[in-house]
Amino acid sequence: MKKVYYLKTCSTCIRILKDLNLPSDFILQDIKKEEITVKQLDEMKDLSGSYESLFSKRSKLYKEMDLKNQSLTEPDYKYYILDHYTFLSRPVFIFNNQIFIGNSKKNIEAVKSALNE
Repeated sequence: MKKVYYLKTCSTCIRILKDLNLPSDFILQDIKKEEITVKQLDEMKDLSGSYESLFSKRSKLYKEMDLKNQSLTEPDYKYYILDHYTFLSRPVFIFNNQIFIGNSKKNIEAVKSALNE
């Protein structure tokens, strides 16, 4: 499977996708328009090792809900990601049985490198 979970309204996601110029066999899923399913999230967790690794602590809701002052567990991270799309650290690239989470420069370079293998 070659898939990208992203947010169409996120200028960073759009810039990254444009810069990468992905092959046409990638499936792009706008997570605001097409919500992440439990199965999809579980697949991401299996590749990444935890729900926490998929969770965005930079989300506006994270601060508004004062989640940083709570002790969140793996089931909590899963719940919040499924509850609201902004909690997924994005974009998420999945291909070649690998997962790349987030928009850090290091992560995007790793995506570029893996695409050229």
